[in-house]
Amino acid sequence: MTVKVTPYITLEGRAKEAIQFYGDVLNGEVLSMMTYGDMPEMPNTFTDELKNLVAHAKLRIGDTELMLSDSPVGTPVESGKRVTICITTNDVEHGRQIFEALRQGGQVNMPFQEAPFSPGFGDVTDQFGVTFQVYSEID
Repeated sequence: MTVKVTPYITLEGRAKEAIQFYGDVLNGEVLSMMTYGDMPEMPNTFTDELKNLVAHAKLRIGDTELMLSDSPVGTPVESGKRVTICITTNDVEHGRQIFEALRQGGQVNMPFQEAPFSPGFGDVTDQFGVTFQVYSEID
């Protein structure tokens, strides 16, 4: 079982620009990028503008990773959520356990559940006001 801690940057429509910038400045390599339009269960109510925004991206920078996404159009990024911490595990149940522990005394922003990009994902702000994304990644 592995666990990684990764910074996660959420922007308002500028994630593609940031990916290019950090890739150039930090000699990063794009490992993956999915737009909202690439998501298999995307509602047909999504606008073309939203379909082109980044739902999830991962860059390799040296021996580390950086994750980025855009918030949906019209959804401002709340104070304290522009940069969050993503905890990645290769075991869904272990991810659920971490999520449940972090939510004690905190606030669930998105319940831990299957998502188009992960078999187990949730977003929680802990009792100290730190926001974590718990992400299961199956190799």
